[in-house]
Amino acid sequence: MNIKNKVVIVTGASSGIGLATATLLAKRGVKVALVARSIDKLRNISKELPESFPICADMTKEDEIKMMVRKTKNHFGRIDVLINSAGQGYDAPVEKINIETYRTMFNLDVVGPLVAMQSVIAIMKKQKEGVIVNISSGTALMALPNMSPYSSVKAALASISLTAREELKKDNIHVSVVYPYMTLTDFEKNTIKDTEENQAEPEEGKGPLRPPDTPGYLAQKILEGIENNDAEIFAHDWMKKMIR
Repeated sequence: MNIKNKVVIVTGASSGIGLATATLLAKRGVKVALVARSIDKLRNISKELPESFPICADMTKEDEIKMMVRKTKNHFGRIDVLINSAGQGYDAPVEKINIETYRTMFNLDVVGPLVAMQSVIAIMKKQKEGVIVNISSGTALMALPNMSPYSSVKAALASISLTAREELKKDNIHVSVVYPYMTLTDFEKNTIKDTEENQAEPEEGKGPLRPPDTPGYLAQKILEGIENNDAEIFAHDWMKKMIR
């Protein structure tokens, strides 16, 4: 897809990957609907991004998600791309996962994006084209101790995305899933943790972790993935070899 002059919804647009993606798209001539819970942050961001439109919405609330899609459609007249970037992490060993915490995170990281997808699909079918991009995680490709809550919901989102891609290709709606590596955002600070204070060091022989990516780097990957109609967008090629 040639992204110029398209209308794109970006959830989680007040910080991190969402903000970097919205900023990059606006610089490429895209009309961006900025979605997050903090309307004050969004309004300040919107002042710097031409033709952007701030919308306050909680991605755990179905009625607010549907309202967000309606507002975007009413404001711009169409919706070409949905980028589901809003999310939160939760770390805990399986035996200590708090079910209510996990349910809340599942609503944010899986159900919220699904409701947004369903809401835009009907619009995109009428337009006879569209793109949906869901931000998963590199952890969805691995089995890391204490990270099953987050990796499992991101794996679920990836599965929904790739299945939707097959279902919707006849309607010229392209669905992609993104696997970020560690990224320099406040994500880790905002992650809920039910783990021991001292986490295990990397296994002997595995070597140090690779340096984290910037949000801008990942935003560029997302843009390239949209332009190339990639089913899966990996932050790095070496991630393609990771065990699912």
